[in-house]
Amino acid sequence: PVLQTMVRRGEQSVIANLKHWRIGAASIATLLAMLAFSAPVAFARSVKATDTGHLHYISASGSLLLEEGRASGTLPGSMRVHLNVGVTLSGNFTIYTRGGTIKGRGSATPHGSGVYESFAGSLIATGGTGRYAHAHGHAGLYGTFNRNTYALTIQTTGTLSY
Repeated sequence: PVLQTMVRRGEQSVIANLKHWRIGAASIATLLAMLAFSAPVAFARSVKATDTGHLHYISASGSLLLEEGRASGTLPGSMRVHLNVGVTLSGNFTIYTRGGTIKGRGSATPHGSGVYESFAGSLIATGGTGRYAHAHGHAGLYGTFNRNTYALTIQTTGTLSY
């Protein structure tokens, strides 16, 4: 009855506007429903991490050492380091956490002499697997190196985004 009344009075433009409004409202409702039921959007997460690694000697090839051990702190797990021992200490690392692996590289300058040698430098995270597949970040690198047993204690503090 209302539509017939509007048509009789020549107000067809009002009916057309009402139809367009309904189509627009239906489109918006459909879009909102799709967003509500779609997969959640992944946002990058950043953490300020402070960790310590206690590593022991596994093997060597010339001045390249393979070290393994435990990492504790913000990102606990096990750790593997390929360390080149020379005028500077440099190498690659992999941290195996419950959520995936974190990979990167670092270098440090040794200070002092004797059996225990301290070092300071930096490292960068370059990727990984699992939740850390897109990991990137940087950290300060500090620690001690035992020249008799090749034991390595590493301390890091920095920011990791993933």
